[in-house]
Amino acid sequence: MPEPHMEELDHDECRKLLAERHLGRLAIPDFGGPVIFPVNYVFDQDLIVFRTDPGSKLDAATERESVAFEVDATDEPTRTGWSVVVRGTLGDITDPAHLERLRALPLYPWAPGAKTRYVRVRPVDHRPPHQDPRRPALHLVGLILT
Repeated sequence: MPEPHMEELDHDECRKLLAERHLGRLAIPDFGGPVIFPVNYVFDQDLIVFRTDPGSKLDAATERESVAFEVDATDEPTRTGWSVVVRGTLGDITDPAHLERLRALPLYPWAPGAKTRYVRVRPVDHRPPHQDPRRPALHLVGLILT
């Protein structure tokens, strides 16, 4: 069996992969430690946007809360896959014009409920000081096992 290896994907590939998928995982801090929720999302104007109900467990995550979002795909028979991890801040979308545009996008939650609250993850720059400033805040890791 060949030796597995990992390579980093570029910013454009990151955006492409985020735009192609619609189910990801949101990791937020909670009183007992981090918790992860599956969410249906759209990638719109460099924001991860999803819908939820007011009064959900996400209420524990406040505006500007540091969160992580992850989307991936794997092919177990070939032992290949990729993962995109975005670190950012959580926030409600309340601008009427933005909400009107978002309502026209294919954002269809799988869970029951009206899901009237629109929430976004805005990527933030978490680069170490010595890292190339041209590297994007979207963290993309491509796992290629050959």
